[in-house]
Amino acid sequence: MIPISPFVLLFVIAAVFVIIRMFLSSTSMLYLLKRLWRSIDDRFHVYQFYKVPEYNSNFQENQLYKKVSTYVSSLASIEDSDFANLFSGKKSNEISVQLDSNQIVYDTFLSARISWKNEEKSEGNSCRTFVLKIKKRDKRRILRPYLQHIHTVSDEIELRKKEVKLYTNTETDHCSNGRWRSVPFTHPTTLDTVAMDSDLKNKVKSDLESFLKSKQYYHRLGRVWKRSYLLHGPPGTGKSSFVAAMAKFLCYDIYDIDLSNVSDDSDLKMLLLQTTNRSVIVIEDLDRFLNEKSTAVSLSGILNFMDGIFSSCGEERVMVITMNSKEQIDPAILRPGRIDVQIYFPLCDFTAFKTLANSYLGLKDHKLFPQVEEIFQTGATLSPAEIGEIMIVNRSSPSRALKSVITALQDGRGSTKRRLSESVSTRERSEDESSSPRQVICRESVHTVKEFRKLYGLLRLKSSGRKTGQFDLSSVEKEG
Repeated sequence: MIPISPFVLLFVIAAVFVIIRMFLSSTSMLYLLKRLWRSIDDRFHVYQFYKVPEYNSNFQENQLYKKVSTYVSSLASIEDSDFANLFSGKKSNEISVQLDSNQIVYDTFLSARISWKNEEKSEGNSCRTFVLKIKKRDKRRILRPYLQHIHTVSDEIELRKKEVKLYTNTETDHCSNGRWRSVPFTHPTTLDTVAMDSDLKNKVKSDLESFLKSKQYYHRLGRVWKRSYLLHGPPGTGKSSFVAAMAKFLCYDIYDIDLSNVSDDSDLKMLLLQTTNRSVIVIEDLDRFLNEKSTAVSLSGILNFMDGIFSSCGEERVMVITMNSKEQIDPAILRPGRIDVQIYFPLCDFTAFKTLANSYLGLKDHKLFPQVEEIFQTGATLSPAEIGEIMIVNRSSPSRALKSVITALQDGRGSTKRRLSESVSTRERSEDESSSPRQVICRESVHTVKEFRKLYGLLRLKSSGRKTGQFDLSSVEKEG
């Protein structure tokens, strides 16, 4: 028997151990096999190389380099490179990955394999370049579509990272450079936190997502790529918060037009021309403005602003008009084409109340919920803003917050507001059902007198309540 040296034995054992460990590590084996296959594949194909330098020959920044850098950093395969740099983003939990110098990352487009190399050479000043490597047989088929793909993806990424701004128009000043002044828009609301029927909320999300993807569709129809919303309902029902949520969902800047700072129709057109693409353009409380007698902007100016020739000077815009009531608004404003989507924001019901309780108090259920639901079923209500304020004040004690909401609903204010809201809805329905203005006036008079009777009964009960120390909301209904 041939003697075996201890060193040889140790070497054999170590080699066997390494081989076994490599086979057990499927990730390592897969990585090595991939590199081996790429090395073999490279030997059997002819490649075309394209450089994307950071600066052009005039030392101006190359915008394509920025887009390629954004795109390459978004590739999942960047984690397979030997070295990558980690950077913190603007948000505390945001981490970005960037390719290190002279490292390679792989991509696939239309079944073709592509690679990017981040070259960095020191020639006086640091010069960075991305090198694109494509098989020559694939370059005519995929090069231009691939570059367009990079533009699209990088634009979408930058849009998501973009800091949303709120713009407002100043008074006329022909010496200033532009009329819009901006501040960072940091409103925390989202579509998920808005107190709205879940089915309606999902429809709005779907509509906005469909709009974002409809550029070619709108162009094929010969229409301007924009969408118009009308938000109407009593004050405090969440219209402004909904506008903020839409802007955050789209990552669009907001242009809030203050009509009191607009001198005439021409001035309104110039403001529209100074807005940018990918923006939400808002006019709030349009009904109140149009009802004022001393208005500088005419109805014709508003109509041209909404869908005139100047409104086509820009794309990917969402126009939002808010109103407390559309009862006395000229029907020309509401016609399809000027308004694509109408959303009514009612006073709070029990479903909206549960959404608010979850958002403000973290409550999905509570023993007082059945009592709150019962009160809502009697017709009592408050605006979401009023209920939200009560919950904020009492947020340290959810039970106390719910009891305060119950008290507010029972004190008569909510019931009166609900009946007044129903009165407005009834008048709107009567206008739709009747073509005679005289009939509309008669129906409106009946409801107005009825409301005055109820209010009179409420005041009389409050007066007697001070003497007796008691107050019964059911008596108000009888007085009505």
